Amino acid sequence: MPNSDNSRLTIALAQMGVACRRPQENLDKAETLIAEAVRRGSDLVCFPEMWTTGFDWSYLAEKSREHEEVIEQVAELARRHRIWINGSLPMVTDDGRIANTSILFSAEGKRAGVYRKVHLFSLLHEDRHLAAGDSLTVVHTPWGKIGLSVCYDLRFPELFRSYALQGVRLVLAPAAFPDPRRDHWQVLSRARAIENQMFLAGVNRVGNEDFGPAGVVRYFGTSLLVDPWGKLVLEAGETEDELLTASIDLREVDELRSRMRVLADRRPELYELS
Repeated sequence: MPNSDNSRLTIALAQMGVACRRPQENLDKAETLIAEAVRRGSDLVCFPEMWTTGFDWSYLAEKSREHEEVIEQVAELARRHRIWINGSLPMVTDDGRIANTSILFSAEGKRAGVYRKVHLFSLLHEDRHLAAGDSLTVVHTPWGKIGLSVCYDLRFPELFRSYALQGVRLVLAPAAFPDPRRDHWQVLSRARAIENQMFLAGVNRVGNEDFGPAGVVRYFGTSLLVDPWGKLVLEAGETEDELLTASIDLREVDELRSRMRVLADRRPELYELS
């Protein structure tokens, strides 16, 4: 159950390797991590991008009927363990396409927030196989407003600034960030937190994945939790499954924004390019 102080949140980052095309194996591993997160007193546990299946395009299309069943299994894990859960999974759109979707489940197993990745990673052909989202998602939680994002979104600062202007204090960023861009992952995560004076939780995968003609990629882990000053609260290693836990006080966001008035000092009337 959430802490009684609505500004204090205990968050767990569940860095893991993903067994591609084997959702039940990933769910079984996740339940072990969830149980440990609960034992540590966590309110929220966060998983990586596409953590139940990986990115095998043909598998995602062929097994589209199973994706909703997997989502319901994750919801049941949230209900059973009484913990909020986030991560991105494949979800079928109304027109039958697959969307890379970050879902924030409440401790009652409800879909408190659903966000379809709006920036698709063309380098690995996400844009050819997935449906892009067309809106951002702010979730009203017991700890205040939380914004949802996915991986490649980190390269688009406008998304995070939009969340900050809406009063978001924490953004969740499940990811599958591969080599050779570890420096980008760390710098971009800290930059998004610093410039918007918010917490950012980025959970990355470990292990390898075969993208066929696009080659094999290696995920470098390094999951992290960044505070509004850009300091690392948590940082995982590069190769192993890990569960990292920290308690944060989201009032730090409010205090910093009231003292260093970056958002109030903006000059948006000058930013439009002709």
